[in-house]
Amino acid sequence: MPKTKINTILLCTLFTLFFPLSAGAQYRNPILYADVPDMSVCRAGDYFYMVSTTMHLMPGAPIMRSPDMKHWETISYVFSRIDDGPRYDLLEGTAYGQGQWASSIRYHDGKFYVWFTANGAPGRGFVYTATDPTGPWKLLSRPPHFHDGSLLFDDDGRVYLFHSTGHLTELKPDLTDVLPGGINQQIFERDADEQGLLEGSSVIKHNGKYYLLMISWPKEGHRRQVCYRADKITGPYEKRVILDDAFNGFPYVGQGTIVDDAKGNWYGVIFQDRGGVGRVLTLMPCRWENGWPMLGDKKGCVPKIMEKPIQGCPPVPLVVSDDFSDKEMKMNWQWNHNPVNDAWSLSERPGYLRLKTNRIVDNLYAAPNTLTQRMEGPKCSGVIVLDTSHMKEGDVAGFSAFNGHSGLLSVIADGNKKYLTMNTNIVDLRNSDKAILGVEKSEKERVELKQNRIYLRIDGDFRLGQDIATFYYSFDNKAWKKIGTDFKMRFDYMKLFMGTKFALFNYATKELGGYVDIDFFHYTKDGK
Repeated sequence: MPKTKINTILLCTLFTLFFPLSAGAQYRNPILYADVPDMSVCRAGDYFYMVSTTMHLMPGAPIMRSPDMKHWETISYVFSRIDDGPRYDLLEGTAYGQGQWASSIRYHDGKFYVWFTANGAPGRGFVYTATDPTGPWKLLSRPPHFHDGSLLFDDDGRVYLFHSTGHLTELKPDLTDVLPGGINQQIFERDADEQGLLEGSSVIKHNGKYYLLMISWPKEGHRRQVCYRADKITGPYEKRVILDDAFNGFPYVGQGTIVDDAKGNWYGVIFQDRGGVGRVLTLMPCRWENGWPMLGDKKGCVPKIMEKPIQGCPPVPLVVSDDFSDKEMKMNWQWNHNPVNDAWSLSERPGYLRLKTNRIVDNLYAAPNTLTQRMEGPKCSGVIVLDTSHMKEGDVAGFSAFNGHSGLLSVIADGNKKYLTMNTNIVDLRNSDKAILGVEKSEKERVELKQNRIYLRIDGDFRLGQDIATFYYSFDNKAWKKIGTDFKMRFDYMKLFMGTKFALFNYATKELGGYVDIDFFHYTKDGK
């Protein structure tokens, strides 16, 4: 088992001793009010491990660990970068909305395995393995592309991948490739009343039966969670709807997995689309009724409040403040596409993040070394302080609510002057290779700056019917002035396909050699 097991269990025990159980005995859904899509969860001993989709963000495929399924800590990433062509470096196209998708994590015979597909050309899969989930992770193989796959290590030593709409493919026992001559067949077809793909495969074996969870889209209906069950891996399979529920006024909850704890209790971990913040994580009971894993409370609804499966564990932040005093970047940050590592530094000016220009581009979406963290609901706020002393003519640096539709606070070096602008950007991407066809820009307000040090703030409101970002600036971190207009954040499936992120950026439009220094990122959230 991982070497950190005893330490976390000890923390949970101490937390229980020093804090009353009633103060933290319950949780409120969603358990993670942030973008954690396509999650896969497994248990190894007393710990739960989760991987989710991060697409074009690097490092990617975050491994998150929890002792109680409520508090999830990012402990590693499966890979630091993807080198499947120049588009991952924002050259000759982009990887927006593609890259790493829909991973499957499993623990088997003392090792962890993660399988995922990289969407878009060349469109092959990845299998990584590690003995310790904190890393390092080793690339094991590059199998063919399969959509939304789920790994199963069967009791007889054979290994399978369930994928696409009810397709089963047998893999070699060492997961290096598809097994020649092995099972490779369609095990069921979608019903006549359903449309599109049945997606989000998640398979388990329980009491000798095979259970495949998927999402279904009935004609003229809404997304729901279904389960296919069979006594033999090749079928025949029977189907049942196991969750059909909207939650808190947002769309229907669907896609995820079920997992048991060490005492034999079962739970569902399912995401819900919530607009601009992305796909949030919900946790619910799983009740076995007549051999079916029924999700939700006794009425089949996602509970708003529920007792924690395991008590006494301290909270772990998903998004963190940073004074950039560490020698390495904090685990919670991710770059937009592969970073240019010689164009950023935490050591050249200790206590600051230095972002250097390294490529001449004309928009944020083409800019390397944009650094991101998630935004969280219901409401959150991020503040940075920017030293613009060493910007060059045409440089653009600042802070963004970043997505396919973005709101930006940008400091622009223009002649001998610098200006702070609040503007909006909407990117247009070509479907084939996600190349940037153009960016629709709209400047809402411009302020001339008289000093080089400026504080920038973005507030996000993700309550039902809101998805609003507001923008502020200050010269002393005390007196704040709103700039520009409120900005409507969006989750756009045809653009970046992710929840809105805080983003720190600096790029050149005319000449190289400039840089900015960021003193800190300060984050707060309202969890009410």
